[in-house]
Amino acid sequence: MPIPSRPLVLFAALTACSRGAGVPPVPEPPVPGPVERSDSVRGTSLDYIVDTLATGLQLPWSLALLPGGGALITEKYGGLRLWRDGTLSPPLDGVPPALKSEDSGLLDLALDPRFEENRLVYLSFAEGTAEANRTALFRFRLDGDRLTDGRVIFRAAPDKKGPAHPGSRIAFLPDETLLLSIGDGYDYREQAQDLGSGLGKLVRLDREGRPPPGNPFDERPGSRPEIYTYGHRNPQGLLVDPRDGTVWEHEHGPRGGDEINRIRAGFNYGWPRTSHGVDYSGELISKEQTARGIEPPVAVWVPSIAPSGFALYLGDAFPAWRGDFFVGGLAERSLRRIRIRGGEVVLQEVLLRELRARIRDVRAGPDGFLYLLTDDARGMLLRLRPRGRAGITAPPRSSVP
Repeated sequence: MPIPSRPLVLFAALTACSRGAGVPPVPEPPVPGPVERSDSVRGTSLDYIVDTLATGLQLPWSLALLPGGGALITEKYGGLRLWRDGTLSPPLDGVPPALKSEDSGLLDLALDPRFEENRLVYLSFAEGTAEANRTALFRFRLDGDRLTDGRVIFRAAPDKKGPAHPGSRIAFLPDETLLLSIGDGYDYREQAQDLGSGLGKLVRLDREGRPPPGNPFDERPGSRPEIYTYGHRNPQGLLVDPRDGTVWEHEHGPRGGDEINRIRAGFNYGWPRTSHGVDYSGELISKEQTARGIEPPVAVWVPSIAPSGFALYLGDAFPAWRGDFFVGGLAERSLRRIRIRGGEVVLQEVLLRELRARIRDVRAGPDGFLYLLTDDARGMLLRLRPRGRAGITAPPRSSVP
């Protein structure tokens, strides 16, 4: 199996359209217009408009676009909301109780591959108390605006103390098994290298939450059978390229060292044996950035942008973007467009800096538009569309108090 070339270290001050590494915090982001924006990168004109579809979301974390229009939205410290026809529902009943503190709360959403037949939805969340909690996976059936048949189908082990670094994103593989990312728990980072622990891992499960046959460590004594890859810190981006089944992941580093990784079953992604970042105290976590037996990242951000949300654009509305990746930036308050060819980053652009908003999630819609969530106590659902193209899923602007 070929080893990728040396990772590209991406300095914020050097990327296309960047305005420097530091972005001053603002107490309350403005509500965009719609906003008209025209950018030019390497001679390619990119004209788009940002529509505000909903406001008043309480720290929204994940967005699942529904067939036929509308979306489900998790609020980290709130509930599960249904956005449909320009209206945002109250929190839906039937959501499992979550630990809502710091990183923890209600997290990712994913529709079952056969959602139009069975209406099943998967929700990851932090379950338990501050003294003993875990990343868990809850499955329910969406019946109109009601949740039915809900139950927890998977719990990561062991329990950890504290609310930090639960992960967690969900992505379905072509065989209809799913991957779930689980963070290292912050104070438990050494367990990311321990195959007897579920912390700092990607796990592969069937749609009932069980480890399916064929996982890389399912027959190794002392290893957890659900583990797919290990050596991860706090993964908040995960997707599968439908064209060839390639799995892509990104994760938060400490101070510097955010990574984009191409995921290969059974591989070790290094944390904390290798890192391009330093600890928050300024001390080195590891003297090594690469090591034998460690799969190197495709790209590294120094300083950190705090990536969250991951989309691959395969639509027709923005032809110049086809085949590019989009990553939300929390610390950078941006949306990154990234082009990867032959396992290397060949282009990177910073978008939406003018909104001064922390981007928590980004999804590519079936209409060819991009949909985003901003991470704020009064968060927003936004839509990116080409200039001159009207939206088809909702009026241009809808506000919820």
